Amino acid sequence: MNGSKNQFFMLGAVIVGLGIVLGTALWLKLGPRPQLFSNDGEQPERLMQYGAVPDFSLTERSGENVTLAQLRGKIWIADFIYTSCTDTCPLQTAMMARLQKEYSAIPVVQLVSVTVDPERDTPQTLSIYAARHNADAKRWFFLTGQRDRIIRLIQDGFHLSVAALPNGAEASDIIPHSPRFVLVDKEARIRGYYDSRELEAFVRLKNDVETLLKG
Repeated sequence: MNGSKNQFFMLGAVIVGLGIVLGTALWLKLGPRPQLFSNDGEQPERLMQYGAVPDFSLTERSGENVTLAQLRGKIWIADFIYTSCTDTCPLQTAMMARLQKEYSAIPVVQLVSVTVDPERDTPQTLSIYAARHNADAKRWFFLTGQRDRIIRLIQDGFHLSVAALPNGAEASDIIPHSPRFVLVDKEARIRGYYDSRELEAFVRLKNDVETLLKG
């Protein structure tokens, strides 16, 4: 008799547990999405802020210096690549080329690609790479500079990971670096990160650009 009661209680506990699990799953799927709030009291539909990009001065493929001041007033999308990369960089650059095409009629949107292999990615090398992808010199910057400045900018400014290429490394060596795009607003505030390997992230990036354009 006691055995039957124990089995009855155990069965009841299992049913209750399943109900909780299924109910939670249903709530997560159908319930309201969490709203993102910015740090300056903006409305819930506004984007988050992830700090501000610090001042920098790097060399564009044209040989001219590009500073943060030149990008103020622009909505810009940054990524980090190197021209000999065979990992995520080709995908990143292809997606940047697509963004260039989609926003060709909106000059306030700027694209910025920063090399993580500055010793080998000279302005001339970047020019060849940019031409291969039909990069508009005015709308899509390719930046290089001193290695320590670039590493510091990526790690401390954009809060992303990158590994410096050691001296004596071969051209075929992979440089571990973040595959994320970074969205920056007109005030040089970081408003979003987007993994280039995820289609949903790319769609979210374009939606967030539209949000900034409306702001």
